[in-house]
Amino acid sequence: MLIECSGVVGKLIDCTERCNGLLGEDRGQDGSAKKFIFFGALAVIGVYLIFGYGASLLCNLIGFAYPAFVSIKAIESSNKDDDTKWLTYWVVYGLFNLAEFFSDIFLFWFPFYYIAKCVFLLWCMAPVSWNGSHVVYHRAIRPFFLEHQAALDTVVNDLSNKAKDMGKEAAKMVLSHEKSQ
Repeated sequence: MLIECSGVVGKLIDCTERCNGLLGEDRGQDGSAKKFIFFGALAVIGVYLIFGYGASLLCNLIGFAYPAFVSIKAIESSNKDDDTKWLTYWVVYGLFNLAEFFSDIFLFWFPFYYIAKCVFLLWCMAPVSWNGSHVVYHRAIRPFFLEHQAALDTVVNDLSNKAKDMGKEAAKMVLSHEKSQ
């Protein structure tokens, strides 16, 4: 597990090579300038998530922007494993946001909530076999879904039929209102 983590950090640091044109060439043999920039940016983001105004927006951007980009790339690739990986992420992300919506009034009072949320979302998108979306989906969401699938299907079908009926009624009301004018 530790070897996988060091590999992930190494990949993230190697991504700074793409910024060499903007940041200048690395001066150290050991990549110390790249490490300094990477960990400095990480520290600034961390402090901002703790004390900054708009930490919720930054956290949601972190949890949305990169996964949306790689999801589009996954859709366009011929490999279906990456599709499954990112669909799993979006299921976990969606349920997490739904739970957060109802508990936000309480979570807002915890001082390190946004940094914890960011760490959770980063764990969910981590390129390791034990990433959060895989763990949460296979240990909590999937068993619950399989156990209650029939009831959930019934609820979804009922809601779908009610929505169709309401749409038809709304269309009738609009048409009858137009005829009366």
